[in-house]
Amino acid sequence: MFTVSLEEFESFVREGVEAIPAKFRSRIANVAFLADDEPTPEQRAENKLSPDETLLGLYEGIPHPARGEGYGGMVLPDRITIFKKPIEEEAETHDEVRKHVIDTVWHEVAHHFGLDEEAVERRERERGVVG
Repeated sequence: MFTVSLEEFESFVREGVEAIPAKFRSRIANVAFLADDEPTPEQRAENKLSPDETLLGLYEGIPHPARGEGYGGMVLPDRITIFKKPIEEEAETHDEVRKHVIDTVWHEVAHHFGLDEEAVERRERERGVVG
């Protein structure tokens, strides 16, 4: 386990967003990127996590491909939350925290673009992300 300050963790989240290729980043709309300590009890229940499971990140919202003509106006932003404690528990070094955050941002953005878990994992393998 390796810990970093919340400010540094948030800077890794920003770095992860900035690392997304411009052609995709420019299409991310109405999405808030957040950092939180860990999933809430409600998020754990919604994702059917057992007591020994957790999440590194979570996308909550209307995936980009599902947004129809009526999307917009007073729609609250989608949320991509990156969870600090579970990532720190996975990491043994500062660089591993940074890499896990950046990889998790990519993973959740892929869900925003409509990819299911299997497709995201396939793309991660293609990018050389070790899960």
